[in-house]
Amino acid sequence: MQYNNIKLEQGSGVATLRLNRPGALNALSPALLQEVSQALTAVAADETVKALVVRGEGRSFCAGADLLFFEEAFNQPDRLAHYLKLLNGCMFQMEELPVPVIAVVHGYALAGGLELALACDMALAAEDARLGDQHANFGLMPGGGSTQRLPRRIGMQRAMELLTTGRWLLGSEAAAWGLVLRAVPAAELDAELEKLLAPLRSKSRAGLGWIKSVARRGQDLALRDGIALESLAFVQYVATSPHPKEGIQAFKEKRQPVF
Repeated sequence: MQYNNIKLEQGSGVATLRLNRPGALNALSPALLQEVSQALTAVAADETVKALVVRGEGRSFCAGADLLFFEEAFNQPDRLAHYLKLLNGCMFQMEELPVPVIAVVHGYALAGGLELALACDMALAAEDARLGDQHANFGLMPGGGSTQRLPRRIGMQRAMELLTTGRWLLGSEAAAWGLVLRAVPAAELDAELEKLLAPLRSKSRAGLGWIKSVARRGQDLALRDGIALESLAFVQYVATSPHPKEGIQAFKEKRQPVF
């Protein structure tokens, strides 16, 4: 498929989705979001993919929504509602993708860019990256999920500080807060990413999908209900996939499983 606002690369068990509007700091225009949705559908259908990496071309990961679009659409509630439906649809697609999704943040991840990173399962950041939700700085409020995902990621007090003050965090601070998994010098981002991807390439895609689905679905359940969900999923997975049997056989034979 031909894309104009993103790049989609696939190889060695990993798909990489690159936001490709560097002149606009990869602002999330409607056209870009439509292409992201199409790319996520393609990745979901590709059984060879074990992980998806989300990156930004140029100087930044993503500086947020496309302000030119918002200036035109402020007095058109239907257009705004359609945009938010498209934006949040992409976030849910990433969360529902049956493989781990990893954001790699450099430069800025602000407002909608932060929300994009929050929808990923894990995030790596350059130590000098800037992350924050700056909606409040301009009399706005979030529309891409940060009022909901940020407290779940870092706790209510810290989330409220970022949401209400508009403060930006350095990548190193974001790692200390648990907003991102790790922060490293910018020159080491690719090497750090490969450390995370290398073990995923040999895993069962089916197993990764079940783990991710149950972990995400269980977030809002009481512990007993979450355990019940996990137990049911375990039985369904073993009953429907050959991979658990292959894994046990490989363990017995002291070899690497073949998935």
